Formats: sequence, structure tokens, C-alpha cells
Amino acid sequence: MNSKRILVTGAAGFLGSHLCDALLDAGNSVIGVDNLSTGNAANLAHRQNEPRFDFTEIDICQPFDVGEVDFVFNFASPASPVDYARLGVETLLVGSAGTINTLEVAKKYQAGYLHASTSECYGDPEVHPQPETYWGNVNPVGPRSVYDEAKRFSEAAVMAYHRYHHVNTHLVRIFNTYGPRLQINDGRVISNLMTQALRGEPLTVYGDGTQTRSFCYVSDLIAGILALADSNEHLPVNIGNPDEWTILSCAEEILKLIGSDKKIVFKPLPQDDPTRRRPDISKAIRLLGWTPKIQLRQGLEMSLGYFRANAEIGLVQNS
Repeated sequence: MNSKRILVTGAAGFLGSHLCDALLDAGNSVIGVDNLSTGNAANLAHRQNEPRFDFTEIDICQPFDVGEVDFVFNFASPASPVDYARLGVETLLVGSAGTINTLEVAKKYQAGYLHASTSECYGDPEVHPQPETYWGNVNPVGPRSVYDEAKRFSEAAVMAYHRYHHVNTHLVRIFNTYGPRLQINDGRVISNLMTQALRGEPLTVYGDGTQTRSFCYVSDLIAGILALADSNEHLPVNIGNPDEWTILSCAEEILKLIGSDKKIVFKPLPQDDPTRRRPDISKAIRLLGWTPKIQLRQGLEMSLGYFRANAEIGLVQNS
């Protein structure tokens, strides 16, 4: 994918900004849009003088048009538990009306389309690891449902535009991802634990710490997404690192990395929090030739400078 005019929604977010970088580095022109409800314009500040990059503040829940494009990457949505807990209705709207509006852009210009879905479509899974053929175990009325169901609806919308309007669509189900630009107080495992450790605070583990996650470094994820966008696959594809960690072992790994002797404190597990999460990536391996390259310790080391700088900023702001 190069020398194309590409629309990225959610461009100021964690993943959206890294995607913009990758697309620009490959020689494309990028139109980034974001309403900045959870995105951070600072994530794109290093591209402000890039002539092939334009950023516009747009709410995609309203119909919009940025002119002819060759491809649409829809990454707009609150993605952290903290954000979608306070922006529940907005999360539902961006997953429904927002997705439809971006699909209309792709339809109008006969552009390719990739939607960022999530492993949350599997809910608290009863099948492990989770293949794309698993339909999930989601509580449709629980506190996480605004995010889970928004993403499940958006997958149905994407497939409808593919089947009925012949849009060249792709669906990526993203598993836990981390790296620079991840919000430090967004309620996700790596950001919470890294920030607490760097601030010299006890590390908070919910439940008994035996619940598991599989952590994918951001550059690996972006590589998988670009491979999927260049493929002929229209059904969902898992992109994530299948190396499974308990939350407790992840906390201990972070303490070792930081060189901290702080204690780990345990708090009740939030409602509907998945107990096990690990992607079956055999489809990505077979169709895309993709596998993650960066394991957790290396990825944490690569993220340390970012989290250290932002943890220190947070301490100054809160003092």
C-alpha cells in the first residue's frame, strides 16, 4: 500500500496515530480525522509539517466527506474501559452511525475499507484460545456492553456493505496492544501497571491475578493490519500475540523491569471482566504470513521511556 490517498478515522488515538505513521512512511497521503473526545492531537504533532498529511477535527457520527480516497481505515472509538464507561452513548453511536458513515465514504469512492474490531467480541470466552469462528460469550446489558455491542454491530454493518454494496471490506479483531502513546490512565493492564510502578505506587491487580491476557506490541499489530488491508479476506481476522500471561505475572515482570520492590495489592474483579484471553492466530499466519516478533519483556523495554516521561508529567500535574 503506497502512493494512495487514505482516510484514517480515530487518527489522534493510540493505534490510529501509529497507523498514520506507517502509511505515511510507505509513501501514502493521509487524511486523519478525529473528534478528540479520547484522541490526543499531541500524538500527531510530529507530523504537522508533513505535506502528505492533513488532520481535520470531525465527528464521524455525522455524515462527512473528505473528497476522493483510495482506502478507509476506521479506527474511531473509545477503546479503554475508563473512556467507554464515561462515554457509553457516544461509544454506541460511533460504532453504529459512525461506522455506517465511513462505509458510505468507501462506497461512494469505491475505496477499500478496514474496520478495527476487537477481541471483546468474544466476551468472557468459553472457548480457548479464541478462533474467529467462535461467536463469543457477551453480556449484552452489562457495564461493558456499550463497547462490546458497538463493535459487534459494526462488524455486521461492515459485512452488510460487503455483501449488498460490494465494498472491499476487511475486519481485524485486535487483542490487547501496548506501546508508546497508550494513555497512561486508561484502565488497561500495561498502562496502569507501568504508570503505578514508575510513580512508586503499589501495583493494583484485580481479582486474584490468575486471569490472562495476550499482549501485542503496537508495531507488530500495525504490520498485521497492513497485511490484512492488502489481502482478499473479508471475514474477521485475529491480530494479537498468542503468548499468554497472567495479570499477576505481568505485574511481576514490570516490577523487575523498573527495579521496584513495591507491593502488589488486590482488588475485586470488575463485572464481566474476561478471565482468559488469547488469540488463535492460525488464520493470520495462513492467509497473511503474519506473526508477532516482539515479546513482552522487549516491548516493555521499548515502551519504558514513553511511560516514564508521561508518569512524571502526571506527577507534576497532580502535585
